[in-house]
Formats: sequence, C-alpha cells, structure tokens
Amino acid sequence: QVQLVESGGGLARAGGSLRLSCVASGSISVLRAMGWYRQVPGAERELVATITRNGDIVLSDYVNGRFTISRDNAKRTVFLQMNSLKPEDTAVYYCNADYLSDLMSPEVKWGQGIQVTVSS
Repeated sequence: QVQLVESGGGLARAGGSLRLSCVASGSISVLRAMGWYRQVPGAERELVATITRNGDIVLSDYVNGRFTISRDNAKRTVFLQMNSLKPEDTAVYYCNADYLSDLMSPEVKWGQGIQVTVSS
C-alpha cells in the first residue's frame, strides 16, 4: 500500500515562511510527478505546484516568485518552500503523487492534507 505523509504545516505570520515535506512510501516502481494542491472550505482543490521526476516544474501564478518546489528522488520526498506568506495562502495543503505501482499500473495518491494558517 502506498502512503504519503505530509509534515511542516502550522501557523505563520504574514510575510513569514513555512516548509512542507511529503514522503512517499510503499509499493512504487516509478515515482513520476509529485506536487502540492490546496483547498479552502467551499472551494475546489487547486494546484499550487508540481515537479516531475526530471525536475520540470509548474507553479501556479498566485505563488510564483514566493513558493518553490523541489524533490529528493532517492528519498521519495517533495518539498514546498513557502516564503512571503499571505493570509490568502491559508488552506489545507495536499500532497499528490503520480506513480507506477509494483505491477506497473499508473496510479495517483493523495496525502491526508496539512493545515497552513497565515495570520495578518
């Protein structure tokens, strides 16, 4: 069974920083794209950033220049460095992994979500 375990969320002041981590474990043959999404109550989950195994990155416009995404393939970990945080960044952040299972079946997994709260 595949698991994604997120850490690093919490409370920050506006202008501050937080770093999220997500570790993938379990029956994964190839860990392809990993990424972060976020969701606030009453709204749809939205893309924050993704990174492929080769390091190709997609960043949403509203975090571009403030957030960076990176990954450590050997440790099956993806990071989201969040700087210059704004109150509107407050959300539950979800880790996402696109992978091939041990049977080479394409799969997608979501983490449980981690709360990020930015105070003004």
